[in-house]
Amino acid sequence: MVVPEELRYTEQHEWVARTGDDTVRVGITDYAQGQLGDVVFVQLPEVGRKVTAGDSLGEVESTKSVSDIYAPLSGEVVAVNEAVVTAPETINEAPYGDGWLVEVRLDDPASVQGLLDAAGYRDKIGEV
Repeated sequence: MVVPEELRYTEQHEWVARTGDDTVRVGITDYAQGQLGDVVFVQLPEVGRKVTAGDSLGEVESTKSVSDIYAPLSGEVVAVNEAVVTAPETINEAPYGDGWLVEVRLDDPASVQGLLDAAGYRDKIGEV
């Protein structure tokens, strides 16, 4: 499994990358997409929606199951990756690249530091 060092992670298998002083990009991890199997449908929130850390902000449906996507941090959705809505398989092909899901303007930019680092996430998924 790929676990990029520069990202932060949640216990629910989302990744977070800073895109600005108070904005982050969110997606699901390589581990998560591997567990899901072939992604066939994605439901994402509208731009402008307020999200609270831990709350569902959308769904990913695969050939195996439907899984919620959880907001890793609190803030406002400022961008949605429409490309994954029309081509959900992009999540399987490039989970850390073109398969990103949303961008969020954070209520508290320092909250990113409370997420798992790469080593902590590898421990969670049992990778060394």
